[in-house]
Amino acid sequence: MVHELPAWFQAVALGAMGVLLVADLVVVARRPHVPSLRESALWVAFYVALALAFFGILWAVGGQAPAGEFVAGWLTEYSLSVDNLFVFVIIMTRFSVPREYQQRVLMVGIIVALVLRAGFILAGAAVIERFVWVFYLFGAFLIYTAIKLLRGDDDAEEFEENALIRALRRVLPLHHEYDGGRLRTDVGGKRLFTPMVVVFVAIGSTDVLFALDSIPAIFGLTQDPFIVFSTNLFALMGLRQLYFLLGGLLERLVYLPYALAVILGFIGLKLILEALHANQLSFLNGGQGVSWAPEIPIWLSLLVILGSLTTATVASLVRTRRRDALAD
Repeated sequence: MVHELPAWFQAVALGAMGVLLVADLVVVARRPHVPSLRESALWVAFYVALALAFFGILWAVGGQAPAGEFVAGWLTEYSLSVDNLFVFVIIMTRFSVPREYQQRVLMVGIIVALVLRAGFILAGAAVIERFVWVFYLFGAFLIYTAIKLLRGDDDAEEFEENALIRALRRVLPLHHEYDGGRLRTDVGGKRLFTPMVVVFVAIGSTDVLFALDSIPAIFGLTQDPFIVFSTNLFALMGLRQLYFLLGGLLERLVYLPYALAVILGFIGLKLILEALHANQLSFLNGGQGVSWAPEIPIWLSLLVILGSLTTATVASLVRTRRRDALAD
């Protein structure tokens, strides 16, 4: 459902998000450093509080429905984005990015990802508006992804350079060493690009690959492009600081893939039920909606998302604590 939020509100909100992105980028560029755990925790708390404040404002402006969809979508995108951190760690290690410049890499990579995701979101909204049956495909894909996660078919530890990165290596005059946080450097009187360019593209393009399951998932919770983009922005903005906060804790979240599998499978089922309810396929029930197909309310989606994440986190910490105790 596309909510009739005031145009002025959407314009002001998007403008404020844009200012926040630029301000964050300027701060990171001016003071490259490795943030402490305290600093990272404060920034994560800030972005979580900001998302919750936006939830409250959205409720005041548009009512319970868009606000509920936002918080459910934000939690889903945030939890799926945490899984991205495993790959980000691998990319940083693979390209030997200096620790003090990793904040800048993540920030620019995230902005690239947001721009590309915005294109996906607009295209997805246009397709859904005309072809409701695409929910069958989205739902089946999410269920397939959930099954892969349950089976442990995760390619996160096998990062390989994609076609875009390989093309950059062929086209751009690249140097093999970093020059601080610069994108270009002088080598023997020649202007060459540093590996930082490749890392920016690697982070941004890899995140877009993850969007192949997160974008259909968020459309399973809301079809409003403004809310979809807002959930992505708030999730990705908090992701940069979460990268430094979690650090070694990522390895302790051993049951996170199972929680993500439950969430994706649930949303996949929700999408298929919605497709059945608004069925347009002539060979299925004569092109009419299937009356027995239930509509899953947003509160149930929130309950499944929060319950899955909480259970997985607690179970992971209990298991790793026991494992550490046995090791000692």
